[in-house]
Amino acid sequence: MSDAPRLIDAHHHVWDLRRRPQPWLDTPGHAPIRRNFGPEDLRVAAARTLAGRRLDGTVVVQCVPSVTETRELLHLADRDPMIRAVVGWADLASPVIGDVLDTLLTGRGGPHLRSVRHLVQDEQDPRWLQRPEVERGLRAVGLRGLAYDMLIRSDQLPQTVRLAERLPQLPLVLDHAGKPPLARGPLDRWERDVRRLAAYPQVRCKVSGLITEADHSTWTVNDIRPVWDVLLDAFGPHRLMFGSDWPVCVLAGGWNRWAAAVEELLADRTSAESAAVLAGTAADFYRLAPVGREEQTPCS
Repeated sequence: MSDAPRLIDAHHHVWDLRRRPQPWLDTPGHAPIRRNFGPEDLRVAAARTLAGRRLDGTVVVQCVPSVTETRELLHLADRDPMIRAVVGWADLASPVIGDVLDTLLTGRGGPHLRSVRHLVQDEQDPRWLQRPEVERGLRAVGLRGLAYDMLIRSDQLPQTVRLAERLPQLPLVLDHAGKPPLARGPLDRWERDVRRLAAYPQVRCKVSGLITEADHSTWTVNDIRPVWDVLLDAFGPHRLMFGSDWPVCVLAGGWNRWAAAVEELLADRTSAESAAVLAGTAADFYRLAPVGREEQTPCS
């Protein structure tokens, strides 16, 4: 096994519009990414190192509410070694979700399924995550050793706090830091709710998707830094993980520009703290194979 420092991208998307439409790409402003994206495209795009690390593996995340898409992602992970884990979709409210998950886990590529995600950001019910049938589905997720990725709007953060309180044994990760309103208004409410969520030890947070919440054309590292400072103080580096949200990040500068920003944000961190953010936390949360000597030591 190589001891070279590695880099895990904990939030990576792929899609093939010939096989599966992505209706969300039809919204204004998405024309630059309204095409097919596969793993090889990211290999080419991720040209720079991040703190001396080259991309070693990714966690591929679902885009649409489709078990068929999840099955396709698992098949892709089975044949592409860059994809270390899959965050899939299953209907959390379905009375047969346990059977669906069991079928995915035992099918081709099934061992790569490590987490489930629902597009809660599209739900208008302010207590969607507290619906009895959804909570029952989330318990089925946890019973199978899977985690749950929380994709929400910043105003939905109270739902995640209640979820963390009610299901303390379910590993949770907050995608895109809960989408702080970087381009829309003050961060006070977001900060308050993120700090409440971070009080629950089973919760991790992805440092991802921030540049598309900022002004796509004018953002700088200084625009991102207030969010980073809150996350670092609330969660600590050993509960944060780097994610590119590629290729969505293309809308606001791309993989290399975001990687350069993260490198700058990590400049005053210790090597152990940087290792946690860039590989260790993701490897631990998604139960990835060891990615280098420094990441084999359990994070505190």
